[in-house]
Amino acid sequence: MSTSKPNILFVLADQLRGCSVGYAGQEAVKTPNIDAFAASGTVYANAVSMLPVCTPYRGSLITGRTPTTTGLVINDIPLKTTETSVAHCFREAGYDTAYIGKWHLDGANRPAPVPPGPRRQGFDYWMGANFEHNYDRSYYTDNDGEMRMWEGWDAEAQTSHAIDYLNGRDAANPFCLFLSWGPPHHPYRLVPQEYLDMYDPDAIEGRPNCPDVPRQDLWGYYAQTTFLDDQFQRLLDALDALGVADDTVVVFTSDHGDMHGSHGVYKKQWPWHEAINVPFAVRYPGRVEAGRTIAAPINVIDIMPTLLGLAGLAVPETVEGVDHAPWLTGGPVEPPESVLIMNPCPFSIGDKRGHDQYPDFKGMRFEYRGVVTARHTYVRTIDGPWLLFDTAADPYQMTNLIDDPAAAETRDRLERMLAEHMARIGDEFLPRDDYYARFGIELDHRGKVVDLVENMYDRTG
Repeated sequence: MSTSKPNILFVLADQLRGCSVGYAGQEAVKTPNIDAFAASGTVYANAVSMLPVCTPYRGSLITGRTPTTTGLVINDIPLKTTETSVAHCFREAGYDTAYIGKWHLDGANRPAPVPPGPRRQGFDYWMGANFEHNYDRSYYTDNDGEMRMWEGWDAEAQTSHAIDYLNGRDAANPFCLFLSWGPPHHPYRLVPQEYLDMYDPDAIEGRPNCPDVPRQDLWGYYAQTTFLDDQFQRLLDALDALGVADDTVVVFTSDHGDMHGSHGVYKKQWPWHEAINVPFAVRYPGRVEAGRTIAAPINVIDIMPTLLGLAGLAVPETVEGVDHAPWLTGGPVEPPESVLIMNPCPFSIGDKRGHDQYPDFKGMRFEYRGVVTARHTYVRTIDGPWLLFDTAADPYQMTNLIDDPAAAETRDRLERMLAEHMARIGDEFLPRDDYYARFGIELDHRGKVVDLVENMYDRTG
């Protein structure tokens, strides 16, 4: 098939950090299929999760807008149905739009169905769950709004369904298919045994910046990643069998990383590379160069306009990201030097629970903003400058240069970049409670979001 517009296949892992794929060359993870795919297209070495938490990332992915604009500053906030989504844009251009897998944009009632209509944000075909990490007993909402359970392991079943969708659809229109897997997210060892058998947990080496290596977690994390690697190849094989590989933009990436003990901390929402840096590889034969690595950063808000740009479609004025298509396709346009990172509403870290877990940070306020360039990461908390790393010389970010007189000029230059990013989106860098008040967010005694869907947002569209 040859179409005037390319197909879009966007594949999203959950919590897969950029250093934990084979082609990154930093950890002993087996991802031969992803590695081969990356070599067949272009890799961004500095792909950034602006706010490395599931819901904020996914809201920015779908809208091309920042969390302080959408209001998705923490997990479990529903995305307004008044937003213009990437699916709306592709659907209006004549694409068949489809979403399969984890969504996490429909509010705090995680097991509830995502019904047909505006809450699916322009995706006409749907096999998704608001939130699901029970990988062998995984529920989802089907296209008609009925709750069902995936057969067997959900990532494998979702991949099979994606292939069935591609094989069974009317090929008259191009497609825009998003496939969102739950792994490699905890529970880490919930994965077929054959993949656990590929790794010896006692032989897993931690990163140099990890003082206490969580080998049992990494064992399952690597096994889940290799499991996804096999599923990804099944998708690529399906495109080849259909004869549409050359007409399809394929992206493989993740929503954020996982600290896994690096710098003595765990999970996400931190500004170090283990949390904010994600794999990002794009293939579009004949348009995107094979075997190329781009050092310039790309942010999550840049993905929607870049996909639209690769398809030759207009980017809505609401989008706050940058279209990288001219740069990806060899044009003379230079991408921005830096991208913004943020955590307006840190959870647990800035309260007693966080201080119990991380006593070295007691008394700090963890609302932060920062910038990432091809070489540097600069971060300030709401109280002042905090981190400065030269990641070219210090790839594991073990030497903080924030108070180094020799780095003062660099710090000041990055501070000016940060101010420009914040001014562009009207970010006032307020305390987290101000954002809770602004967006009508209430938390219960556990720090979990109270589901106020009906009076927070227009859910009828």
